[in-house]
Amino acid sequence: MSERRACRVIDADRKSVRYQSRRPPETELRTRLRELANERRRFGYRRRHILLRREGELSGINRVYRLYREEGLGVRKRRARRRAVGTRAPILVAARPNARWSLDFVHDQFACGRRFRVLNIVDDVTRECLAAIPDTSISGRRVARELTDIIAWRDKPGMIVSDNVLGREAAAENGQQVSLRRLRSALIAF
Repeated sequence: MSERRACRVIDADRKSVRYQSRRPPETELRTRLRELANERRRFGYRRRHILLRREGELSGINRVYRLYREEGLGVRKRRARRRAVGTRAPILVAARPNARWSLDFVHDQFACGRRFRVLNIVDDVTRECLAAIPDTSISGRRVARELTDIIAWRDKPGMIVSDNVLGREAAAENGQQVSLRRLRSALIAF
């Protein structure tokens, strides 16, 4: 079948069928892009375009992007780092009462929607709950006062552990943070 008849059958223009691209091969630009990809793996096409412009290459960003895709130079997304499981050594605590206390808040809300908190103070060795203080608002001064009351009948702990409960909760409630100085003023020895 002739070209003329084939083009008439598929309803295509003969000029489109005969078209030969006049675009230069761009081999130099492709090789330079590959070199940049090997030198700087985490750079994307935009950053590599800037580096090419600094070297004097006058190609547009769309051309760089097209070649970047054709060469398969896309930057792979980083995977999330796996955290080591079970590699941490436990904190050694003397096996005696008052060696370490833990402070923690528990949050909940009433049926009416009003929120409340419970401050739990636990002796880690004996697993005894020294205090459970429920309230809608527990300030840093209140925490220090409650700790002072517990120390009055229970002695000072060797250390107090909290997941920054004191700072966050007090700051959320009344715009202040419980400092270590305030806790020390509550007769707690660290």
